[in-house]
Amino acid sequence: MDTNDVIVVGLGAMGSAAAYQLAKRGARVLGLETFTPAHDLGSSGGLTRIIRLAYFEHPSYVPLLKAAWTLWSEIEREADDHLLEPTGGLYIGRRGSEVLDGSLLSAQKHGLEHELLDADESRRRFPAIQVDDDMQTLHEPLAGLLFASRCISAHLKLAARSGAELHFEERVTGWKSVPGGVRVTTTRGSYHADKLVVSAGAWLPKLMPELGIPLRVERNALFWFEPKADPEIFEKDRLPVWIIEVDAEHAFYGFPMLPEQAARDGVAATPRQAAKVARHHGGTTVDPDTVDRTANDEDERVVRAYMRRYMPLADGRRADSKVCMYTNTPDEDFVLGFDPSDDRVLICSPCSGHGFKFSDVIGRICAELVLEGTTDFDLDFISPSRFANQPN
Repeated sequence: MDTNDVIVVGLGAMGSAAAYQLAKRGARVLGLETFTPAHDLGSSGGLTRIIRLAYFEHPSYVPLLKAAWTLWSEIEREADDHLLEPTGGLYIGRRGSEVLDGSLLSAQKHGLEHELLDADESRRRFPAIQVDDDMQTLHEPLAGLLFASRCISAHLKLAARSGAELHFEERVTGWKSVPGGVRVTTTRGSYHADKLVVSAGAWLPKLMPELGIPLRVERNALFWFEPKADPEIFEKDRLPVWIIEVDAEHAFYGFPMLPEQAARDGVAATPRQAAKVARHHGGTTVDPDTVDRTANDEDERVVRAYMRRYMPLADGRRADSKVCMYTNTPDEDFVLGFDPSDDRVLICSPCSGHGFKFSDVIGRICAELVLEGTTDFDLDFISPSRFANQPN
């Protein structure tokens, strides 16, 4: 019987990176994916994802982000593709808000280049976003966007080039520990490996309910709008990637217009220039197999209300929309580490809607943990063991 060193379940952002980093180190890797390569049915659809270093979620992410920024450049060279577009970043809120205070804390703690702008200066320099008088803006020059489908495709290409065997449109139906490793069953057959990496995203709760991690799958809609006037202020040299916390219940994020890149990536409904805007969290709880993948009027109403107040010139024709899913933990931090009950199984990817930017370095960490048993990064704050004895 053929035995793999590692089976990777799920070949999205995290799984594709893990498959590459494992195969690059000489492991015999089998990757299994329910859907087609670089699909948009999970958490990675929607053309672009933000990468930023002044991380409001927690300062402990910053060392991972520094490594991720460097590694993306290496992946670009290895894959011979354009994956990361530097734009700078804007993180906007009132003092006391998570977005502003958290970003400032990370920037100060890790010595990141940044500047804090009052409302007048923010509106003058970045007129696309008309912030309230009592808001401040943290501007970070080292931030940008990642072309999501390209990043996944690059990792898949490099994984295959390094010897990984990748199966698509093959759904995993179960797995179990067996003598000498793990056995994974699919709609086509069964496979054996010494170790298992589970990067199933929104499908993790169904695949591994025994973990006991209380995960919530959340539906979120993304929109592209054509500016009504002054389109030049929405171009990337005038508008960085941005996040704004309006109040405790409403945060939004977005991207400058990138018409050339959008066309090359095949975004069907963006033939003209359009800026991407979305709400961060606030979506309904869903089943990933039955989720409504069409943005509806209510989805648009919430985003339009934000735009009319803070980005009125962007409130033009709706050019496109997508739906993606967040897989949320109770504390909205990641889950990365070995199953507390089985050290042959590495859990990777419930990232609460903010994980894509880390996927290259998380792939590297997965390879280090599986093949060497250790990594230099501090992962205690995202370990699965923190959920031990919590009710599901």
